[in-house]
Parts: sequence; C-alpha cells; structure tokens
Amino acid sequence: MKKSLFTLILTLFFTIPSLAQEMETPSQQKEFAQPTSYEELTDFVQLLDASSDLLKTEIIGQSVENRNLYALTFSTGRFGEDPSKLKVLFFAQQHGNEQSGKEGALLLAAAMLKPENRYLFNWIDLALIPQINPDGSEVNKRRNANNMDLNRNHLIMTEPETQALHRFFEKYLFQVTLDLHEYSPYGEEWEKTGYRKNSEVTLGATTNVNVWKKIRDISNKEAIPSVLKYLNNKGFSSLVYCPGGPPGIDYIRHSTFDINDGRQSFGILNTLSFIQEGMNGQDNFVENLQKRAEGQKTGMLGMLKYVYDHRHKIMKVVKSGRKKLTDPNSGERVSVQSEHFHDGSSLLLPLKSYDTHADTVIDVKDYRPVVKSTCDVIRPSGYLIPKDRKELMQWLELQNLAFSDYTPSGKDVVEQYRIIRLDSIDFERDIIADPVVESSHITVTDASAYVFVPVNQLKNNLLILALEPKSMLGLATYKLFEHLLSPGDHYPVLRLIK
Repeated sequence: MKKSLFTLILTLFFTIPSLAQEMETPSQQKEFAQPTSYEELTDFVQLLDASSDLLKTEIIGQSVENRNLYALTFSTGRFGEDPSKLKVLFFAQQHGNEQSGKEGALLLAAAMLKPENRYLFNWIDLALIPQINPDGSEVNKRRNANNMDLNRNHLIMTEPETQALHRFFEKYLFQVTLDLHEYSPYGEEWEKTGYRKNSEVTLGATTNVNVWKKIRDISNKEAIPSVLKYLNNKGFSSLVYCPGGPPGIDYIRHSTFDINDGRQSFGILNTLSFIQEGMNGQDNFVENLQKRAEGQKTGMLGMLKYVYDHRHKIMKVVKSGRKKLTDPNSGERVSVQSEHFHDGSSLLLPLKSYDTHADTVIDVKDYRPVVKSTCDVIRPSGYLIPKDRKELMQWLELQNLAFSDYTPSGKDVVEQYRIIRLDSIDFERDIIADPVVESSHITVTDASAYVFVPVNQLKNNLLILALEPKSMLGLATYKLFEHLLSPGDHYPVLRLIK
C-alpha cells in the first residue's frame, strides 16, 4: 500500500529504534476513552505496514461513503501462495456500534509483529480486516450508510462492503474464518427477570446441517473448547455463543443456521468458520472498552494458537469437505428447512444479578443446541435461470457463480415447481412464507432463454438453499425476491436432473 510522507516520517521517528516493542493503538493512546476513528485507523495500519516486512496492507474495496476497507496480510513469504500454509481470515465490525472487535483486531495486529509471535507465520498466512463497516463506526450505528445490516447481507450481497469481503475470500479461499461481534446482555425482558448474561467472550461455530459433519465436529468438540479454555486461563469469562432467552420466557440455542451472515456464508463452503461475540458496554460505545478489546484480542490469539497446532488436520478436512461440494454424489439430500431441538442436555448459564451485582449460574432446561433438518430436497445437477429475470442474473454475478448458456443434451430431465399457496412457518421467532408446491417434468422449448448453473462448484449448497422455493433461507424470503413466490404461478427457476 502506498504510504504518505507523514506516515513514513512517523515510522522512522517512533518505531525503527524499538521494533520489538508493541505499538500502541490510537484507542490505547487515549486510554480507551474513545474508539479509533477511521482516519486514525488508516494512519495506524500504514504505520504498522511500514514497520515490518511481515505485514502488507491491501485495500479490498470501499464503503458506501467511499472509505477504504483494509486487509492486513501477515506472511513470511508471498501471502496465500504457499500451499503448505494454513490460510486464516479474521474480520471485525460489520456492525458499526460494536467497537471492541475493531479495537481487538488492532491490538492483535500490533501484537503479531512482536518477535515471540512470529513463529505462527511459519505455517499460517493470516489476513486481518479490522473494520468492515467504517461508515457505521464513525456514527456508532449498527447498519451501513445504506441502512443495511451487513451481517444479514451475505446471501443477497447488495452492499459494497459485503461484496468486497467475499471477493477477498474468493481470492485466497481461506480455510479458517472468524467473524468478530459484540452481544448486548441488556434488555427489558432480561431486566424483568432480575438477571443478565455475564460472559465476557462467547464463541460459536457453524450450525447449518449442510456443512459437512466432520467440520462441525472439529469446530464444536475441539476448536471451541480449546479457545474457551485459553480465554479462561487468561482471566476472561467465556461460553459457547448461545442467544435466546430469558429462560422461562424463550428457549436458548446455538445461534442461527441461516447462511446470510459472515460465519455461515463461509461455513456453507465447508470452511472452519466461527463467530466471536464479546459483551458490549451498556452504552453500546466506550464503557469498559479496554477489557472488551483485550477479550477480543485474546480470543483471536487463542484461535490462532489452536489452528496452528492443528493445521494439518484442518487443511485435510477442509480440502475433503470442499471436494464433496465440487464433486458431489448423485442422489444426496440437502436440508432446506431446519429447527433447533432439545437433546436432553442442560446449559449452565452464567448470569449477573441486577439487584446484588453478584454472579450466579442457572441451569437452563429449555436449551436447544441441536439443529435437525425438517425438510430436504434431492440435489439436482443444476438450475436453469431465465435470462430475462434480471434480478436473478445479477445475483449470479454478485455471488460469482459459474454459469453458461443452456445446451440441452437430449437426456435432460427438467423439473418445474408450481406454487399452490403460501402458508407460513416459524423461523427462529420470525414468521416467513412456506409455499405449498407441486412439481412436474417439462420440456424446455426455448433453451436459449436460460442459463445453466451447475451445482458442482464450491457454492453448491449455497446455490440450493438460495434457489429452492421451500427453502426457509432462500432468496424468496427477502423483499427483493419475494415476487418469485406467486400463488397459482410457476416458479421461474427450473431444476435440471440428469
């Protein structure tokens, strides 16, 4: 990245005499009284970049208001080009009012340049994006400048920030990702119970059942326990990420299985993909910012140490999982509707009393940690998309999906859905459309009117979840595409079965 003369002068003056010392982030310099601004972040990453040959900074895109999105790439060689190294991506602050992820990422970036951490890069190439939503951050608002929640945009991908993140992922095909957020334990319903959640850092993995089970098992049985233990040993209270509640009012689960967020959208590609949620301050801004930032940094460092120690196993399982997507078996079933279920276990949930401020633990009975499929479809060979459906054609481009003009083979079996009526279904306390459909085999009379989208590509399961009309995670659940489900009409997307 090109550096300003001012930044280079600062670098020479302040950093060259003592490169072994960890540089203070802008918020550190202000004793965490204020979070780092966009301009301060820009100067700081340039300063870090100029101080070490380990780090190079890349501008991966711009926000709605034309602020740069920076990726800090750490490597002892040419980033992403050594197949023996595990490629890891951490990204923060999709939500502009969750400041600690950004601050923790900057703390981590500075720490990575210390000599004692350099060994990690013998076998890891790390990319760190400290801020996905600079526009929201500048005004401490959750959404971006288009009033879009970026962490609900990874399927329809209408926003430049989300597009930039995915283009960057596709450039290197990271095997491990971690998405940094904050949760708020404060709320009216919780306050009525007299308690609030009290874990400083929580960690979650992919929950969609279409993610290969071996990846989900490694994530939940090995990676998460290892990182939580590391956090606890460093003095941070931690727990598996489990939204929902309060107990007795609503169930508690292991986060969403929707593929429209930063964790599941990469996880559905059979990536070892995680979400880290620190506990926000009551002001949703600077309260306790130092401890919050240090917790985020510590969780990231714990994850780096885990994946370093288990890199061979992770690389092997991700490679095998992705091969299952690009070379799938015929007749496999894909879940398009799921639900959270109780498995007989209970959750010991750490809480804090509003009255006494004392810590306590309650045994949650309505705990639903298991996701099971409630509706499947058989995986087709691919889909036929009408060329005159501009919104679908644009979506194919935004998702960077492979497609071509449709050339019938003479042996093709084409299946068409008809929407009989629209019922409804409860999806994690949201009511969405659940169409009743019937299917029939048809003959395509004008092949030139369609493009063919094969499923044997990395976004295999994403494609099916997006395009099946019965999918509770599909495009038709978004306002932009809700017209695809019109009772009495044929669904415009056709299934190709060979």
